Amino acid sequence: LDSFDPQALSNTAWAFATAGVLHPELFKKIGGHVAGLSCLGSFKPQDLSNAAWAFATAGVSRPELFRKIGDHVAGLDSLDSFK
Repeated sequence: LDSFDPQALSNTAWAFATAGVLHPELFKKIGGHVAGLSCLGSFKPQDLSNAAWAFATAGVSRPELFRKIGDHVAGLDSLDSFK
């Protein structure tokens, strides 16, 4: 998944969730990849929200992913970019 940029990762998860197609291995790999990144600074707010929405909508529990996204957003100096 290293060749995927943040938008491609989140859009892939979003597409599967939107289509109602549950692919546990795909969600496991995307979730693990994103959660394992040292920093989410390259993710735009839309990428983060799409990824969180996709996992929640698909009913895929990846607490480490949500923790990583939550920690990143909580650590921002401003939430102005989340408009």
